[in-house]
Amino acid sequence: MAQNFHSNSQLPSDISTAISRTAKPSSEFYSLFSEEEVLGIIHALEVRREIPLKYSYKGRGAKIWDDFYLKYIIPRWYRTSNVEIDLLKKNFKYFNGNIQSGEKVNIVDVGAGNSYPVKNFIQRLNKLGKVNKYIALDISEELLHLSKNNFKKWFPQVEFISSKIDIENSCIPKNLFQNKASLEIDDTAKIFFHLGVTIGNHQNRDQVLKNFRDSMGKNDFLVFTNETGSNSKWDGNVRGGCKYHVEEIYEWVKSKIGIKSEDCELVRKYDLKTDSIVANMKLRYDYTINFSRMGIDKKIEISEGEEITIWRHHKYEIPKLLQELERSGLQLLHYSTDKYKSHIMVICKRMF
Repeated sequence: MAQNFHSNSQLPSDISTAISRTAKPSSEFYSLFSEEEVLGIIHALEVRREIPLKYSYKGRGAKIWDDFYLKYIIPRWYRTSNVEIDLLKKNFKYFNGNIQSGEKVNIVDVGAGNSYPVKNFIQRLNKLGKVNKYIALDISEELLHLSKNNFKKWFPQVEFISSKIDIENSCIPKNLFQNKASLEIDDTAKIFFHLGVTIGNHQNRDQVLKNFRDSMGKNDFLVFTNETGSNSKWDGNVRGGCKYHVEEIYEWVKSKIGIKSEDCELVRKYDLKTDSIVANMKLRYDYTINFSRMGIDKKIEISEGEEITIWRHHKYEIPKLLQELERSGLQLLHYSTDKYKSHIMVICKRMF
């Protein structure tokens, strides 16, 4: 005999929780990303349950990053140091000593953001007449616009070039180094910067380093910064980007993908598989994410209890760093750490 329910009765908990939710990415989501990028997000969700961090710098995400940087990272009267700025200052003599007398360099800032980290370095180098031009590269058009506004205000006489690029998926196009007049490739030595511990946020660090290698000439330098230490010894305390930036990204992702706040929670933990600290969105219910624009018709099923990675960071231990460089065809020239030995600046060149 069928059981009758009163109109105000509740379904048993085991039945109610089995109900699947549907998320539909917002119209803004489709306006921010190209078809290729949307397909990249779909692939990352399907294969490794991840929305790559690099996509969160687009649209309002650019302002989120800039606000975070200006509030928590840029030097102030009460916070006089900045890791990237301090390490560039510490290594300025090395760079200046390795630039040939009378020669200039092109500064290629990959993941330029708001360009603040390189400001003081370029200022010192420019006073010596050694800056040819500054090339800002980023996945976010909004951050490139911000970079241009900042740089032209600081250095109105230095040539500024910008281009959108995803260094995880491609090399740096050589036409960016063409001389405008002759259209010949400019063979001026380049310093490629990848600052802000960005290398530790990539899902595929080996591919990023290989793309840098393949973009470099024999007289070029690659310079990047990152945290040092053992990821597995993370104490569970959230601070810096793992706290403030992650919280903003979490809200950004929920809004753009269409997942309700009450249907998920933010989880930060050490991930053994990637030897990284990750921030994940853990779903409390079964969810179907329905991508249905740009000629794309794709549904991704995610089960209750599954987690979607929205942020990752990998710290380097020196022996493993050397292994990654060697695998990627890069040779370490010099490195130094900050006074707390928590961050490292690496300077390397291409192996031939």
